[in-house]
Amino acid sequence: MSLSGKRKIIVFTLKPRTVDNLNTVVIGRERTMLSALEAVILGVIQGLTEWLPISSSGHLAIINNSLGWEAPTIFFVLLHSGTLSVILIFFRRRIVDILRAFKQRDFESEAGRFGVLVVLGTVPTAVIGFLFQELFRSTFEDLLAVGFALLVTGILLFAVKNRAPSRDLSPQSALLIGVAQGAAIIPGISRSGATITAGLLACIKKEAAFEFSFLLSIPTIIGALVVELWNLQQVPTIDVDLIAVFGGVIVAVFVGYLSLNVLLRFVLNSRLHWFAPYCWLVGGLVIVTQILQ
Repeated sequence: MSLSGKRKIIVFTLKPRTVDNLNTVVIGRERTMLSALEAVILGVIQGLTEWLPISSSGHLAIINNSLGWEAPTIFFVLLHSGTLSVILIFFRRRIVDILRAFKQRDFESEAGRFGVLVVLGTVPTAVIGFLFQELFRSTFEDLLAVGFALLVTGILLFAVKNRAPSRDLSPQSALLIGVAQGAAIIPGISRSGATITAGLLACIKKEAAFEFSFLLSIPTIIGALVVELWNLQQVPTIDVDLIAVFGGVIVAVFVGYLSLNVLLRFVLNSRLHWFAPYCWLVGGLVIVTQILQ
């Protein structure tokens, strides 16, 4: 491990490399520019779109394909770690209750039953992700598909405008929400939007739908983190400006925690449909731009 440059770029390498720009990230044979400003902007976008129902993957696909910004794998590893930390902090009491119930094998308590439903809802997500991962990944480069996916997200959000949910979470609704989360692998389909609206359309109480949506995301985020860590170790050379990377991640965590609080208020006040026009606007602009190209 060597240290070079005034900004203390930490370079992990298996053979000598040359860094001719302090803001350059080198991954294997690929070179991508990731300045501190770009990292912060990506952090803000991730912090907003990961939680608000407007699709973080869709926005990152648009930025990546339109501006040519490509972040190193370690950036997304740390972003997912930050995302996980936000959920663990926000739902810490609920998570402790569920873990305590599991430890005591108390599956009859409310926390125990809720935890079992989280495990159940993870199953369809895992199956969909395993079977269609490559298909969905290919759409990341297809902005036309991303645009239409954003339109679908807007439709889902608008569909719950006048819903008055009153039911408790059930195994059937947990599976439905798990399927919605699996479909959200498509860039442009918001994970939070798809899962919360699936719960509301199934008439699940608003607070339960919100809570289940994000607790259900924990196994998915951990899975994505494991995959990205595996991909990271396959890269022979990684030259990373850690100041820029950590700066972007810290911003994403801070903005994300605030965004999660905002989303909770929107859900409880039945205003989730307010995000629909934004999704339609961005999706429409992307589609028109791609058609005119």
